Amino acid sequence: MLRLLLLLSLPLYILDQWSKHWIVQNIDVQSEELVVVENFFTIHHVKNTGIAFGQFNGGQYSNYIFGGIALGALALITWLYRKGLFPGGLSRTAIALLASGVCGNFTDRILHGYVVDFLSFDLHVKFANPWPTFNVADSCVVVAAILLAIASFKEVPEQKTA
Repeated sequence: MLRLLLLLSLPLYILDQWSKHWIVQNIDVQSEELVVVENFFTIHHVKNTGIAFGQFNGGQYSNYIFGGIALGALALITWLYRKGLFPGGLSRTAIALLASGVCGNFTDRILHGYVVDFLSFDLHVKFANPWPTFNVADSCVVVAAILLAIASFKEVPEQKTA
């Protein structure tokens, strides 16, 4: 697992923090927009004190509550890993991605008091027009969830003998 953390989690965490630092330094919050692909992909600086897709954003204590949940999630992941519940490469990759994403957004809550979101796509479909703004850490969490779902059908936890 240490190898996955060093080769996957750490570089993604660094990319996440570097990209957010660049956004904070170069793009004003919710007033400036950098068009990457016209009518499809833009970059802008959004403050997110909530959770995925900006849910529960703006509550007085939401940043502290979700920061605490992130710490709890990291503790739970560590405990489950030590119990051998992530037996294969797919689930271990997912956990490395999840750790990177959780740590990236938790770092934002500490440094900025909110999570820095900046990637915005307009998919031109009814339910996703535009898709909620997100970041590299969010992408890691979503990919981790997908990989864990797949792993739950493909990998069997090791049976421990008494």
